[in-house]
Amino acid sequence: MREMNTSKICPILSAKIMSQSKEELPVIVQLKEKNNRLQSGIMDLSAKVKGPLPIINGVACNLSTDIIYRLAANPDIEYISFDSKVFTQLDIAVPTIGGYIPHERGFKGKGITVAVIDTGVAPHQDLITPTSRIVGFKDLVNNKSVPYDDNGHGTHVAGIIAGNGYSSRGKYIGVAPESNILAIKALDSEGAGNSSNIIAAISYAIETKEQYNTKVLNLSFGSPANSNCTKDPLCKAVAEANKAGLIVVAAAGNSGPNEKTILSPGISPNVITVGAVDDKRTIDPRDDVIASFSSRGPTNEGLSKPDIVAPGVNISSLSNTTLDGYKTLSGTSMATPLVSGAVALLLNKYNDLKPREIKEKLVKSCIDLKDSKEKQGAGMLNLNLLFYEDGNTSTDNITPKPTGFHGEFLENIIMILIILFLFDSRI
Repeated sequence: MREMNTSKICPILSAKIMSQSKEELPVIVQLKEKNNRLQSGIMDLSAKVKGPLPIINGVACNLSTDIIYRLAANPDIEYISFDSKVFTQLDIAVPTIGGYIPHERGFKGKGITVAVIDTGVAPHQDLITPTSRIVGFKDLVNNKSVPYDDNGHGTHVAGIIAGNGYSSRGKYIGVAPESNILAIKALDSEGAGNSSNIIAAISYAIETKEQYNTKVLNLSFGSPANSNCTKDPLCKAVAEANKAGLIVVAAAGNSGPNEKTILSPGISPNVITVGAVDDKRTIDPRDDVIASFSSRGPTNEGLSKPDIVAPGVNISSLSNTTLDGYKTLSGTSMATPLVSGAVALLLNKYNDLKPREIKEKLVKSCIDLKDSKEKQGAGMLNLNLLFYEDGNTSTDNITPKPTGFHGEFLENIIMILIILFLFDSRI
């Protein structure tokens, strides 16, 4: 049996090598410091090179188990990990989302750009009318130049953040309806992609943040946390984004109800990790529960996660196929953009806040669902608490604006009641 330095190889690769498998595997090789000669040498050994990953000082390529085994002995190699698949965090689905209170105070996310790394974003009417707020598009899958979404997940996420309700006459409106979207397609038509694609997408968001005024990074996907966060390539990438001043919001994952199921990069201390709540379409918080699919903490290293939870069951947002239509989806994928939108509103209000300050404001503006921290984090985000910091959290004199939608009367009444609850913990 082979002896090797397992501290430099992720568990998946270690198992492959120990079984004496001879296959070629997609990997991410991280170097201890910049070394162009070593990086070139690694790429020369590969039959398929994806490319360098400068923000983590690494390279993505395919290597045989034999070469991986030998590389691990090189003192200049920091860590070799399997280039894991990343998946959208989607469950199944009917409607409810709103943001009237901050909107009435003039905070709609105007000028703030949220980078949505996902399956792409379709040019839905609610994002391009009266003027397009898809300010940029980068396709790392098919290299197309015009915005599209061949899966639908990314468009739905973008609508939760920035949809202006144009096609529904205000019924389905995003949390920050005047914010902009930088769409970075890193996941394919099946909602999957490799970690290396995500790292390249994060790198692009960092490189272009001044060009697009990008402030927030929405990551509604995850990958099993097979490595320690200090070595995990996705964790390293989000740490660089955080260092660059981007607020990173990530899905906890849909691997619940077992504990220690938070996905990467949600395991990182440098992101706001979001779990999902099932409000059962009632306004009474006593029956609210953490969604059964929502991943639980702590992380394998003992870090308390998720940080916060938000509604993630039966959320209506934009369709990628009918560009004036809507569909309903569930998952921590849907809870995450609710928080990203709230961050855009905060930045609209305060102009310039550091990631740490944003996180502090969010966790202090939560409703306690009387559940464990490993399930709910600080609790469920409440925009009334977030935007009324003077201690007056009453909404007695605040009523939602009319939506202009006159069909399905009962559904509209239910929706308004839920909106009121989301903004007022005392109802």
